[in-house]
Amino acid sequence: MTDFYILAINPGSTSTKIAVYRDRELLFAKTIRHSNEELSPFSRVTDQFDFRKEVIIKELQEANIILNNISAVVGRGGLLRPIESGIYEVNEKMKNDLLNNSKSEHASNLGGLIADDIAGSLPDAKAYIVDPIVVDEMQDVARLSGHPLIERISIFHALNQKAIARTHARSVNRHYEDMNLIVAHMGGGISVGAHLKGRVIDSNQALDGDGPFSPERSGTLPMGDFTRLCFSGKYSYDEVKQMITGKGGLVAYMNTNDAWEVETKARNGDNKAKLVQDAMSYQIAKEIGSQAAVLKGEVDAILLTGGLAYNPDLVHYIREMVSFIAPVVVYPGEDEMSALAMNGLMVLKGELIPKEY
Repeated sequence: MTDFYILAINPGSTSTKIAVYRDRELLFAKTIRHSNEELSPFSRVTDQFDFRKEVIIKELQEANIILNNISAVVGRGGLLRPIESGIYEVNEKMKNDLLNNSKSEHASNLGGLIADDIAGSLPDAKAYIVDPIVVDEMQDVARLSGHPLIERISIFHALNQKAIARTHARSVNRHYEDMNLIVAHMGGGISVGAHLKGRVIDSNQALDGDGPFSPERSGTLPMGDFTRLCFSGKYSYDEVKQMITGKGGLVAYMNTNDAWEVETKARNGDNKAKLVQDAMSYQIAKEIGSQAAVLKGEVDAILLTGGLAYNPDLVHYIREMVSFIAPVVVYPGEDEMSALAMNGLMVLKGELIPKEY
C-alpha cells in the first residue's frame, strides 16, 4: 500500500503553522512565530509571500523532511468569493482572487498561494485549500443588516468550527449533519456560529464586522459614536481601520494582544485586567445566546474552542451564562492542521472529489 505524505500550511496574523502527515500519522509540526519587526517591512499581507515560504522550506529542510515525497500541499483558505464548504484545488482564478482582493486582507490568503508554489516545485504534488473563512451557508434572512447598502456577509473560522463540530459529533456517536450546535471559536478573532444539521446558517462577521471584541478586534461598536469618531477629523482612514482590526479589543484596553498576559494579570489581582477579560467573556456568552435564538432553542451542545478556551476563568464565566441553553463542551486549541491534512488524504485516496473554484 502506498503511503501518502501531506504538507499542511496555516498562516496566521503573527505565525505560520506547518505539519507533515504520513497518511493519518503526524510526522512533524511546527508553529513559526513572526515578530512585528519581521513583518513590519511588508505593507500588504500578500507581500509576505516570499518571506513566509522561505521560512517554511527552511524548517522542513532542518526537520529532514523529503519534499519530493509530498503528494498534496493543503493550505488554509483565504478571502475568496463566497463558496460552499469543502476542499478545492488551487487554480489560476483562485490565485488571482487571493492576490487582488481590494476590500480586505487576511493572512490566510497566503495559504493557497504558498501551497500552490510549493506543490508546483514537486514532481507529483497538487495544491488545495479547505473550508476557507468565506464559506457561506448563511440563511437569507440573516443577510439583511438594517440598511440595503450594507449586507451581512459570512466570514468566520469555518475550518476549525467545522472540524470541532465533526469531532464532537463523533465523540457522541452521532453525525454532524444530524445535530444542532453552537460553536465559539475564540482566538485572535472570535466567531460564534449556529450549525443547523451540518450548515452554518448564521455567524458574526469575525474579521472586521460584528460580535464580541477579541484580543485584536473591536467587534460590534455603538454606531452613532463610531460615526462621530470617524468624522471628527482626529483620525485617518487607516487609523480607524486599525481600531476595528489589529488595535482593538485587548490591544486597545490593555496594550497587548497576549490573552495569557491579561489572564495572568487578572488572576493576580489586576482589577482592570479582570474587568476587560470578564467583558470579553460576557460578550461571547451574549453572542452564543443570540445564536441559540437562531436555532430556536433546539441546541444539542455549545462547543468552546480556540486558544482562549485554555483559560479556565473565561470558560467558567461563559459556562455560567449559557449552560441553561445546552451542555457546554470545551475543545481547547484548534484542530485545523489535522482537518487540512485529512481532507487532502481523502482526495489522494479517492474518497473525496475536490471542488472547482
